[in-house]
Amino acid sequence: MKDHIIKATTFNGKVRAYAITSTNTVEEARRRQDTWATTSAALGRTITITAMMGAMLKGEDSNTIKVLGNGPIGAIIAEANAKGHVRGYVTNPHVDFELNENGKLDVARAVGTEGSLSVIKDLGLKDYFTGEVPIVSGEISEDFTYYFATSEQVPSAVGAGVLVNPDHTILAAGGFIVQVMPGADEEVITRLEEQIQSFPSISSLIREGKNPEQILQQLFAGEEVKVHEAMPIEFRCKCSKERLANAIIGLGNEEIQSMIDEDHGAEASCHFCNEIYHFTEQELGELKR
Repeated sequence: MKDHIIKATTFNGKVRAYAITSTNTVEEARRRQDTWATTSAALGRTITITAMMGAMLKGEDSNTIKVLGNGPIGAIIAEANAKGHVRGYVTNPHVDFELNENGKLDVARAVGTEGSLSVIKDLGLKDYFTGEVPIVSGEISEDFTYYFATSEQVPSAVGAGVLVNPDHTILAAGGFIVQVMPGADEEVITRLEEQIQSFPSISSLIREGKNPEQILQQLFAGEEVKVHEAMPIEFRCKCSKERLANAIIGLGNEEIQSMIDEDHGAEASCHFCNEIYHFTEQELGELKR
């Protein structure tokens, strides 16, 4: 099944919902970052939610998410745009633990229970929109739920899950974001809370072969779900040799000459995709200004 996101409404337009399958996207991130199981779950949940937040944007808009906890994996960085392109990386990919008391990957221990979650939105304006909240659990989904309620003042329920195979590849990944629109009454909110609390894990549904449409239909059982848009998503990096060349230019002529004299060239890699770019002495010389 190809990864995709759907945007929908239910409860007569009083509730907005997004659902996503992201198994292939998270696997590509895992492969490029060489993450171990617990780290894969943390990075995968973050990428999954970031992709859905990208689907909330328009045109050339994009967002950057940073989860910085006090756990051993360090910072998780993810970026997404309105076109379904998402990428992400983690500072320390080789972190793994035994399963927690619930028999699940111990993401909170890896991320940490103290720190911050920040969202930077590039909406094509002069200034960026920035929101930051403290980490409340380190489980990622709960932290984003708190972000939406606190920073954007939108009551939301966020769920994301990742199942990892014994060989560390990704078995299933996906998620949902449900948001209550202004004007929704207490009855709607109560029903939503009951349905979400009794809902099975999102990753288990994806493992069973459920697509985003079926996930929302099951979540909102008994209610009409209107799907307004479906959009493919993929791990796609925007790095290039030209971008890295511009970064090298920014180091200045003296540093570039040092690379030529001492290293006889340069090698640079992208944090997000780990693609390696090589620059010869001649290429470095052409970058001097």
